[in-house]
Amino acid sequence: MQKLEGKTVIVTGGGGGIGGATCRRLAKAGARVAVFDMNPEAAQRVAAEIAAAGGTAAAFKCDITNRAEVDAAVAATEAELGPIAVLVNNAGWDVFKPFVKTEPAEWDKLIAINLTGALHMHHAVLPGMAERKYGRIVNVASDAARGGSSGEAVYSACKGGLVALSKTLAREHARHGITVNVVCPGPTDTALLAGVAEGARDPAKLIEAFKSAIPLGRLGQPDDLAGAIAFFASDDASFITGQVISVSGGLTMHG
Repeated sequence: MQKLEGKTVIVTGGGGGIGGATCRRLAKAGARVAVFDMNPEAAQRVAAEIAAAGGTAAAFKCDITNRAEVDAAVAATEAELGPIAVLVNNAGWDVFKPFVKTEPAEWDKLIAINLTGALHMHHAVLPGMAERKYGRIVNVASDAARGGSSGEAVYSACKGGLVALSKTLAREHARHGITVNVVCPGPTDTALLAGVAEGARDPAKLIEAFKSAIPLGRLGQPDDLAGAIAFFASDDASFITGQVISVSGGLTMHG
């Protein structure tokens, strides 16, 4: 069943692991997918994969920390694919260090990508959604926002801010027919996790430690997240807003 037939969707960080899987899943559900990524080659690759599978997608270079680029990419999306019905804020970046060993320049980059970028995206698409009285927003945060994570203090703070932002916007825009929900990945087999592992003294040992801590016994895969995101993006979740769900293999079991 096509749950998103004809709806225009933006996925930020759409050229990456979770983002690419999400783009493909939403396209399979019938959506017209705008693949936003600061790496245009990665965005084009995902869009081409969707087109080859019979779906509809277009790639847009977009640095979400740059508001002018966000506004231009949103306008180009609507011109090519139609009014935006769904926004998936997935783009993210992390650095794995004890807080006292981080530098203010790293804080600035973490905040710009993980929080300010999401603010830009919400601010750009919400007015149109409110005018049309319809919207689905899915924010990809992290279980680091819910339970903390050693070595990820500023990242955790940003993702915690994204959770709080989501709940507030869910309240402000419920009357406009807009839902805002959050998916929190646990350890997931992506380039971001690989980068974190590379910073460890023994990367393989760190990955095995993650696996052993997860009750289901494996790392998450990008497709594991894509399913939860697709659910929140669909009208199956039309009476769910302001909620946070962990996709972590049971690593976290928040009430």
